[in-house]
Amino acid sequence: MADKTIVTGVDGSDTAMAAAERAATLAQALGARLHVVSAFGKYESETVQIGSDTLILSSERDAEEVAAKVATTLRTAFPGLEVTTAAADGKPGEAMVAAADQLGAELIVVGNKRVQGIAGRVLGSIARDVAAHASCDVYVAHTHERK
Repeated sequence: MADKTIVTGVDGSDTAMAAAERAATLAQALGARLHVVSAFGKYESETVQIGSDTLILSSERDAEEVAAKVATTLRTAFPGLEVTTAAADGKPGEAMVAAADQLGAELIVVGNKRVQGIAGRVLGSIARDVAAHASCDVYVAHTHERK
């Protein structure tokens, strides 16, 4: 089991996957564990009855599935890499910072997905929030095409 931990966040987007791949590359090179977090905002659930089957749909379960899918992809691409997952309540930046604090992570890897407006010109809003609030190092991965 690795002593070091790297945290990254995913949401099912191509840019988040690119950041997760960069995080996996760094984790493998450093001999660290990679913790993949998917934030789900406010908890919402719905119970659906289909015949005799009852399904419970929830924002938390959706987030768990996103993180698990990314983890499976990373484990295949990076054999031997220890990857853990979690769904987390809250905004993406807050969820990554909270996970890093809880796990004593050395690094958070976040993408630089661009947002509209002056505030997002240099970094995406999530990267900016993580950099402002993290108690560990932050690596901002280039995740969008240059124009």
